[in-house]
Amino acid sequence: MILGLVVPGRGSLVSSASPSYKGHRYPVGVIAHCVWLYFRFPLSFREVEELMFERGVLVSHETVRRWCAKFGQIYANGLRRRRPRPGDKRHLDEVFVKINGELKYLWRAVDADGAVLDILVQNRRDKAAAQRFFRRPLKTIRTVPRVIVTDKLRSHRTAHREVMPSVEHRPHKGLNNRAENSHQPTRRRERAMKDFRSVGGTQRFLAAFSGIPPHFRPRRHLMTAPDYHAEMTIRFAIRDQITDAADQPAKA
Repeated sequence: MILGLVVPGRGSLVSSASPSYKGHRYPVGVIAHCVWLYFRFPLSFREVEELMFERGVLVSHETVRRWCAKFGQIYANGLRRRRPRPGDKRHLDEVFVKINGELKYLWRAVDADGAVLDILVQNRRDKAAAQRFFRRPLKTIRTVPRVIVTDKLRSHRTAHREVMPSVEHRPHKGLNNRAENSHQPTRRRERAMKDFRSVGGTQRFLAAFSGIPPHFRPRRHLMTAPDYHAEMTIRFAIRDQITDAADQPAKA
């Protein structure tokens, strides 16, 4: 069974801004490939530079960094627009994350399939922080869930009563494994990057990171090899469409 992605209609989760490559001398395919490498795999900018050099493309790690900062979120938004609309059940959770030596809180909302709907880095996990995060998905997704699942943090209960009291709330640690498992890719990347450097940089990186790698990770264990290859072909074609690489192939 091919798990093809779809393009949502009205009520899209993100803006429809398309990438602009004006002023860039490298082909679109080279830019898109570098951004894909950096977000898809636990690579540094210098490692991406080395991989591109092996392919005969001379590009500095600083240029790769600027491309990722400029195009990463745009690509992630384009991929999110092609996801199926999230269901009516959401999982919310928060974990510690070390940023420049200080502990912060990374809040994450995922749907029943584990797709990340929103993330937010905050200094606290008190009532005000919980309320702020409860409101964010209501603005970005523009739908009210039927059920929200959280752990037993007291702030979650308070925020639920004040922000969405009509929504069923299931505070149970065991039921929230979907959200807790979604933190694992971030933990692996955090180790590879030797911790994050700033709150703003972490928020920007994770906003793009939560949108790009999942697109290239279908449920492989549920698919035969031919179906997996067909699905990945579709997903790479979608990647080329949202980056415009299909119309402007790389010359290198």
